[in-house]
Amino acid sequence: MPKWIFITGGVLSGLGKGLVSASVSKLLQKRGLEMVPIKCDGYLNVDPGTMNPHEHGEVFVLEDGTEVDMDFGHYERFLGTEGKGEWNLTSGKIFKEVIRKEREGEYLGKTVQMVPHVTDEIKKCWKNSAEDAEADVVAIEIGGTVGDMENQFYLEAARQIIAEENEEETYLIHTTLVPYLETTGEQKTKPTQHSVKELRQVGLSPDMVVGRSEKELSDSTVDKISLFCDVSEKEVVSDPNLEHVYELPLEFDRQNVGEIIGSSLNLPKRNGGLDKWRQRVESLSKDPVAKIAICGKYMEIDDSYVSVEEALKHSAAELGGSIEIEQVDTENLDLEELERFDGVIVPGGFGSRGVEGKIDAIEYCRENNIPFLGLCYGMQLMVVEFSRNVLGLDAASEEFESGEEHLVVAEMPEQKDIDEKGGTMRLGGYTAELEGKVKQIYGKQEVSERHRHRFEVKPDYHEQLEQNGLKLSGKQKDGELAEFAELENHPFMVGTQAHPEFKSSFENPSPLFLEFVRESS
Repeated sequence: MPKWIFITGGVLSGLGKGLVSASVSKLLQKRGLEMVPIKCDGYLNVDPGTMNPHEHGEVFVLEDGTEVDMDFGHYERFLGTEGKGEWNLTSGKIFKEVIRKEREGEYLGKTVQMVPHVTDEIKKCWKNSAEDAEADVVAIEIGGTVGDMENQFYLEAARQIIAEENEEETYLIHTTLVPYLETTGEQKTKPTQHSVKELRQVGLSPDMVVGRSEKELSDSTVDKISLFCDVSEKEVVSDPNLEHVYELPLEFDRQNVGEIIGSSLNLPKRNGGLDKWRQRVESLSKDPVAKIAICGKYMEIDDSYVSVEEALKHSAAELGGSIEIEQVDTENLDLEELERFDGVIVPGGFGSRGVEGKIDAIEYCRENNIPFLGLCYGMQLMVVEFSRNVLGLDAASEEFESGEEHLVVAEMPEQKDIDEKGGTMRLGGYTAELEGKVKQIYGKQEVSERHRHRFEVKPDYHEQLEQNGLKLSGKQKDGELAEFAELENHPFMVGTQAHPEFKSSFENPSPLFLEFVRESS
């Protein structure tokens, strides 16, 4: 069986438990260990796929087609590994399986209860994931905060695992807020003390306390947390505000987090360094190689397009610099704004809000030779813009039609009779056969990228588009579904039905994003 690391949180949500989990996993990965990151969410949705980005941030899509929590983006970007759908548990997923078993009589007439039936199901999922992946270490992040009603059964399952295993087989990291009070000029540890008290009330005690704070924890703060939370001073770890999330593994490495956990769990010694990682982090503090506009409609929260932004940073670091990114609201777009940018991205999305602004932005890039990258909906709108302004068609997408337009983008035939919304789109990795510029960019004949869509460029218009200069340079093997499009005689105007941002990692940037940033610089 593997070693188990649990990551919990206290005081408030949004402290960055996912980044803590990813950073710790990165350090342990350098010991030659097979890491499996698991995320447990308390909400009753089976997965986050039906959630509005305003509610929950970006929906991340795995290669196997599972829509998962955005923390999996951190896991994959840090570790360079491919996550699995079963690694993301939700209350909805767990309860659905427990109820299925009860209806089919698998509990042999017993009264089905939270303990042991729900907790047993959680532990079974954790252990199956570990076994299937042949994991050396499983890092389980429990969403929300200690004290939340909806995550109590995850905490109980963790307590049971810790009780069942030997001391050197488990480790618990508790992430908590350490606020700075300006009126007294000191960091306050009382929220951390109360958070650990809540943790102990459910039978858990931390082995390490990670203090989220504006600045590094002072010696006196460390002393207090150590004393009142019953952990050694070396196991009180600072998690201060950093300019870039990729600095966190280096910050933890400086505080010997990997050594502390490795010693406690009796793990192999480290056999790799972070030199390449450090060089890329240093690049992100250099002058920008380009200024990029992301033209979308989900502007109220920063997490809506996080994978797109991170893929841009990966590419900039590969080119030896930073990148300047600005979100531009297409509901109130002033085209003169785009003059300030070296490149423009129209990302994925849904619905009609802000769509005409996106189309105007695409037209501006086409006419002014500005590097452009269209992702999913962005590629579809690239086709609509070209059909309107080059082919002279009254063109639209079936997603926002208003009358008798030429529907150059239409719902995929296999999607038309689907009533359920959750997990029913075209999801996950699909292979495209390449030609043209995108074949040169990827350096191979075929490429697999991840998808999340219901609509496609209508095959009836493929020939007309290509005859007039919009090359459909990547298609499924049957030639029916257009995966990539590129404008001939333009420095860089490429669209893809896929989401290549989901496969970009800090040490291995997406080829398409890398070429886009290179052309924009």
